[in-house]
Amino acid sequence: MAFSIALAGKGGTGKTTVAGMLVKYLVKKGKTPVLAVDADSNANLNEVLGLEVTETLGNAREEMKKGKVPSGMTKDVFMSMRLEEAVVEQDGYDLIVMGQPEGAGCYCAANSLLAGFLEKLTDNYPYIVMDNEAGMEHVSRLTTKDVDVLLIVSDTSRRSLQAGLRIDKLSRDLNIGVGKSYLLMNQVKTEPSAKALEIISESGLELAGYLPEDDTVYEYDLDGQPTIDMDESNPAVQAAFKIFDRIIQ
Repeated sequence: MAFSIALAGKGGTGKTTVAGMLVKYLVKKGKTPVLAVDADSNANLNEVLGLEVTETLGNAREEMKKGKVPSGMTKDVFMSMRLEEAVVEQDGYDLIVMGQPEGAGCYCAANSLLAGFLEKLTDNYPYIVMDNEAGMEHVSRLTTKDVDVLLIVSDTSRRSLQAGLRIDKLSRDLNIGVGKSYLLMNQVKTEPSAKALEIISESGLELAGYLPEDDTVYEYDLDGQPTIDMDESNPAVQAAFKIFDRIIQ
């Protein structure tokens, strides 16, 4: 069974960049092949990984819902074909982008078929990295009901920390089967305040560690360079790798 790591956090905390570092780490450690899943409606994990995406699973949902399945083809065969078309292959890892529904109405049938095919797909990968929105409903609905590690990314602000704690609570309320939840503080300029550490401690959420604020990360993002290509000597990458060493089997 695949070891799955889901990332979530308030917008702007850098969770997608952290997801890219995690893919880089797993490939470096030979824990391959990795399936990277972009489950954020504002999909940009492909930019962090330096990959071009032309098909999403959201497109397949739309086509099936609108009755655009080719004549003579069953819905099962259609969804299986589109799932295969949506996988972007790379050395050591693959990427699949969930996308989002465009219209109103019920997507239950399409979602049900999609969940079944995704379950078959994930059996081919020992490690899965899922980049998610703050809300976790789509994790239980579309990807996997078993998450080994939920890595919640926040910055040092009170609002970001509180958002992270709500995500942790929501994941437990949804009963998606999280094995262990961690908080990762990103873009840290100085040591977190005593108050911030108190908020974390009282929540019961384990602090995995900190990633320092780093100009190189900012420059890569601004220039549109894939942050997965950053050198391993980069302080933020080194700090991330140390955290991953501790929390990932």
